[in-house]
Amino acid sequence: MIHSNSLQNQIVTRLKLGSEEFLQKVLNNRRWTLPTPETKIHQLVHTQGPNFLLNTHPPFGDANPVSKERNYFYVVRDDLLHPLVNGNKARKLDGLLPLLQRYSVTDVVTCGGCQSAHTAAIAVLCAERGIVSHLLLRGEQPEILTGYNLMSSMYGNVTYVPRTIYANREEMLKNYAESVAGNDGSVLWFGDIIETSSATELSTSPNFMQMDVSRSEGNHRRNILVVKEGAGDSVALLGVIRLVEYLSQNHLLGKERPMKFVVDAGTGTTAIGLGLAAHFLRLPWEVYAVMLADKIEGYRKQEARLISEFKKHFNIEFIDQIVNGEDAGIVNWVERGRPRKFGNVLEGEVERCQQIAQQTGILVDPVYTLAAWETAMLLSSNDGEEAEVVLLHTGGTLGMFGLAQRYKNYFGMLKKGVL
Repeated sequence: MIHSNSLQNQIVTRLKLGSEEFLQKVLNNRRWTLPTPETKIHQLVHTQGPNFLLNTHPPFGDANPVSKERNYFYVVRDDLLHPLVNGNKARKLDGLLPLLQRYSVTDVVTCGGCQSAHTAAIAVLCAERGIVSHLLLRGEQPEILTGYNLMSSMYGNVTYVPRTIYANREEMLKNYAESVAGNDGSVLWFGDIIETSSATELSTSPNFMQMDVSRSEGNHRRNILVVKEGAGDSVALLGVIRLVEYLSQNHLLGKERPMKFVVDAGTGTTAIGLGLAAHFLRLPWEVYAVMLADKIEGYRKQEARLISEFKKHFNIEFIDQIVNGEDAGIVNWVERGRPRKFGNVLEGEVERCQQIAQQTGILVDPVYTLAAWETAMLLSSNDGEEAEVVLLHTGGTLGMFGLAQRYKNYFGMLKKGVL
């Protein structure tokens, strides 16, 4: 079931004239983690049955020869951004990590599940910048470290936390950060720095570089930054907005053609960033997010919270009525075709992932990206549909290793041709 409104009904209030210019100023005057927002775009054409043809260099718009002949959807290959970091994590951290360096952060404290892609991303990207990461993982240490858990352990400092303590995440993070800081250090939360950084960046040139005072002067005081589980802060939206700005260039997806963007939703942050960007840039794009970790009420609450924080942190006053009433919103929250408790894999899904990988060279995982893939298939199979369908592939490769440990029977069924 798709909880949706028409695009016309969702856009309660058009942005004021000049909002696009303001957005450009916000993006252009900011330092980024990724050197460029570029990403590959592939095209999957449906053939007979569940088969596909992959086009790695597709034409767009009127130049697309299959646009009126076959069902297809585009795949934005953010799974290829980094060998160890999921694409959605790289986008969320795109505007975050430069703030760490700007404010002389020495340590980052964050949390996640045992196979958290978020903690692995924090560990890898912080290590690349000489920042120490402290990763609080829920539950017990597994017998064999693999997947994201292995990467978190290799690149960061992992502590396993009992579930009873982990249930109060904010207090847990606060107490641990204070223990790392000691008597001479300081603990920062995003609310402490984001408003100041936004005001500074909006008043400086694009090439502004703030000196790292504490390190340049040999000050070894520890500055600890706490990052929420999943990096679900308003600053995480910036990297996604930057991606949409790139994709909407005329030689790519463009600004005129209607699009249906599909993404899997854990925290929902990426989907909300896509929706905000479409409104900022006045794109005829709808966002469909497959709900995996919460009910629609929870995702709508998250949507309202992030928009409110974005308005506050970046001093934006012209999106007041985007969230206006029960049915308003910028994302169509989609129920998965085969609902289940978050993290569970159902029979036949591993084989489905194998089939897709063998036919297209694209690896999807049964928890996250397979759900988005199936929704993209459904939307792109509707006859007479004018809007083109775009799947944002967020990654998930390393997660397969953890799933293979947990679901030995399902993955064991992949064995063939044993001599």
